[in-house]
Amino acid sequence: VQLVESGGGLVQAGGSLRLSCKASGLVFGIYGMAWYRQAPGEERELVAAISSGGKTYYANSVKDRFTISRNNGIYTTSLQMNSLTSEDTATYICAATPDYSDFVQYDYEYWGQGTQVTVSS
Repeated sequence: VQLVESGGGLVQAGGSLRLSCKASGLVFGIYGMAWYRQAPGEERELVAAISSGGKTYYANSVKDRFTISRNNGIYTTSLQMNSLTSEDTATYICAATPDYSDFVQYDYEYWGQGTQVTVSS
């Protein structure tokens, strides 16, 4: 399984970014997907997750600002991030795990390398 993230970069506070994660080596439609983030010196944090059937979870810190989605046809999950603040600065990491029951997963088996998001204030 390979997960490749893209879309990170430098953005001003209040701006938006869209991250994408392209998956390969798996049957994408039966995998739960998620975005984690990790800032220097901090624990890795689950930001958003989406089940195989499209159920979603968001951390309180990003609710109403971030949207996770998936496109099974192109094996991609995306994270639309709006109203960014300096608190959102981190490496964002895509994760995947089998999900046969369409429940949001909280324990992931496969990980990408991450993409850096830096928000300047």
